[in-house]
Amino acid sequence: MTSRATASHTAPPRLPLSGVLAVALLCGAASAHADTALERERLAGAQRLLDQADRLAAMAAPAAASEPSRYHFDYTRLHDDMRRMQAGFASYLVPVRAQPRDPSALAGQYTRESALSPAPPEPRR
Repeated sequence: MTSRATASHTAPPRLPLSGVLAVALLCGAASAHADTALERERLAGAQRLLDQADRLAAMAAPAAASEPSRYHFDYTRLHDDMRRMQAGFASYLVPVRAQPRDPSALAGQYTRESALSPAPPEPRR
């Protein structure tokens, strides 16, 4: 019966440093490409959700306009902001060439005093 302490161990084979570096670089490049593909997939999913939200808001707008209330949701401004976000997704996912960015900000305020009052102008930043 031999104990583990007396059993002979052979040293594991050593890899050359250049081989280890090459494998590390290739794995890093592959994961960077996978991250880009995963990011594009997630952004495309977010774009689809934004399209669905825009359709739901468009269906809710006529019903909300007929209900009496002190404050009304500004569906027009929401629609404009969603279109701006969709354009941002599209320009990133399908770039044509380097273009200057649109510096306009999202409105962010979606309440109005009455259903018939015009929406106040969007603030410029």
